Amino acid sequence: MKVSFKVNGEPKTVDVPSDMPLLWTLRDTLELKGTKFGCGAAQCGACTVHVNGVATRSCVTPVAAVAGKEVATVEGLSPDGTHVLQQAWEELDVPQCGYCQAGQLMSAAALLAKKASPTDADIDAAMNGNICRCATYLRIRAAIHRAAELKVATTQAGEPKRLQRSAP
Repeated sequence: MKVSFKVNGEPKTVDVPSDMPLLWTLRDTLELKGTKFGCGAAQCGACTVHVNGVATRSCVTPVAAVAGKEVATVEGLSPDGTHVLQQAWEELDVPQCGYCQAGQLMSAAALLAKKASPTDADIDAAMNGNICRCATYLRIRAAIHRAAELKVATTQAGEPKRLQRSAP
């Protein structure tokens, strides 16, 4: 079945089975390897992408469900790592193994798109279900707060700029 949708702003048409999970369409057909397979049951969050701006588990979403929609993957946050979340993640040394981080970033991006200054409770609710085996949850929360600060600062400055890494 041919399915047409946008991925990271680019129109795409794939010829795959309609029930093929979006995750495998992204990874195997479109060669976007940032989205990870974790559990295959929408329980870990490693496969999180945005579908029309909503954080969605791509491992259980059939590709036919995104026909005509906008899909954003971690590769779509920014081509050069300058998204405020990517900057905050780097500044605060969030990842250890890094496996879950694409899903963590995409869930966090969906949150910041809805709430400019999320509380700890907002972050906990939005990130619930994104599992990190390295248990970097406190750094993830701190990085989301930092990204919110950076977003305000770059909005006030008029244009995003690359931050210098803080000294430890």
